[in-house]
Amino acid sequence: MQASWMILASLFFSTMGVCIKYASVHFQTSELVFFRGLIGMVFMASLCRAKGVPLRTPIPMMHVWRSVIGVTSLAAWFYAIAHLPLATAITLNYMSGIWVAVFLVGGTLVMGKLQEATRQGPIVLTVIAGFGGVILLLRPTIEQDQLFAGIVGLLSGLIAALAYMQVAALGRLNEPEARTVFYFSVGTTVVGAALMLVTGLSPWVWPSMLWLLPIGVLAALGQLCMTNAYSRGSTLVVANLQYSGIVFGALFGLMLFGDHIPLMGWLGMALIMASGIASTVLRSRALPLAPAEDH
Repeated sequence: MQASWMILASLFFSTMGVCIKYASVHFQTSELVFFRGLIGMVFMASLCRAKGVPLRTPIPMMHVWRSVIGVTSLAAWFYAIAHLPLATAITLNYMSGIWVAVFLVGGTLVMGKLQEATRQGPIVLTVIAGFGGVILLLRPTIEQDQLFAGIVGLLSGLIAALAYMQVAALGRLNEPEARTVFYFSVGTTVVGAALMLVTGLSPWVWPSMLWLLPIGVLAALGQLCMTNAYSRGSTLVVANLQYSGIVFGALFGLMLFGDHIPLMGWLGMALIMASGIASTVLRSRALPLAPAEDH
C-alpha cells in the first residue's frame, strides 16, 4: 500500500509534464520554472507550518548549492519536454539513477580503491547497458533534427543525479525533507525570476495562462506523495517504482500528442528502465537511497 504513493507521485509528475508541454507553446522555460517554484514554495511553506517544521536552517549554503543544481536540472528537463516526445524527455531525466552509479564507481576509482571498484563490476555492466539504451533512444531524435534537445534532456538526468546525492547528504544531517523541498522551491522561484529579467515575459492570453497553475500544484503533490512513499514504504521498492513515470509519459504522449516513437526508441526506453532498476538495487548496498528527482 505504501509503495503506491510512488506510483501516484509518478502520475502527478507525468501529468505535470503534459501541462508543461501544452504551456511551452505559450510561455518560455524561464516562466515555467518561476511559476513552478512560486506555487511550490507557497505549498511547502504551508506544509512546513502544518507539520511544525521551522523554516530556519543551520546549513543554508548546502540548500543554496542543492537549489542551484536542482533548478539547472529542472530547467533542462522542461526544455526537453517542450522539444521532445514526452516519454523520451521523461526517460532521459530518469537516467539519474544510472548517473549515480557512474559517480559511485568513478569516485571509487579516484580514491584509488581499484579492488573495490573491481567488485562493482555488475554496476558497471548496468551503466553500459543504460548508455546502450540512450543510443537507441536518441537515434530517432537525431533523425528528426532534435539532437540538441536530446542532449539537454540527457544532461537533465546527469544534473539530477548530483541533486540526488545532495539530498542524501542533507538527509544524513537530519534536515527535514519538507524544508529541503521548500528551499528548492525558493531557489526555483529566484532563478526563474532572474531568467525572466533576461528573456522577458510572454503575452498572457486567456485561457493559456491557466496552464501555469497545475504545473506548480502537480509538482507539489508529486513531491508530497514521493516523500510519503520514501518515509513509509520499502526504500528499494519505492526507488524502482519511480520508473512507472516513463510508462505514464508514454501513454500520455500517445493519447494526447500522437507521439511516434519507433521500435528502436521503445527498446531504448525498456533498456534504460531495466538498467536503472538494476543499478538502484546494486548501489543500495553502497549508498543510502533518497528521493532522486527534482520536478
